[in-house]
Amino acid sequence: MSEPPPYFETITSFANVPITEDGVNTISFLEASDGLVKLFDLLGSGVFGFVQADIRGNIEGVRSRYRDASASSVTLENLVRSETSQGHRHGTGCLVRLTRGLLFLCKAFQHMQNDPSVELHVCFKRSYDEVLKHHHTFVVRSLAVVAVRAAPYRRDFIARISQGGDRETFDLELTKWLGGLDVIVKRLKAFIEEGEYGKV
Repeated sequence: MSEPPPYFETITSFANVPITEDGVNTISFLEASDGLVKLFDLLGSGVFGFVQADIRGNIEGVRSRYRDASASSVTLENLVRSETSQGHRHGTGCLVRLTRGLLFLCKAFQHMQNDPSVELHVCFKRSYDEVLKHHHTFVVRSLAVVAVRAAPYRRDFIARISQGGDRETFDLELTKWLGGLDVIVKRLKAFIEEGEYGKV
């Protein structure tokens, strides 16, 4: 039985999501987000299952709004503007929470990349404290601490995500993917908060 291909060869990269004057392309963004959900499976069972479930549900919420009003939802920004102008908020609320989840992952992987000596659980803990902690109750925070501790060792995670592929290629793809994710998350965060559509 052959090994599965490296993770970055199986997904739509955030680096390839088109961004125009009108905003972030909705379909490509959702495809890249679907790929990100698969990343949780590589982290191991149960690790941040609540974040994975939240991201999956929010992707579906944005996708549902897109299906209902595709002509006015070509970009995420137009999706939000169109929906709120009609007095609806479901897709917008899902995008706010999805952006928050993506920001959490983006920061965790930036910590991993910027500090090669630190284990993955430390990277996720830093990111959780920065992005999600203040949105959660004491009970959820307690569960998050347990989930963080269950993160795989850094070397094991990298082995899972690269699937035996070339390490240099993996590093380049991760950098490209993370750069694309960072641009999109910063853009969406600014749009959402400046437009008072929610708080990321």
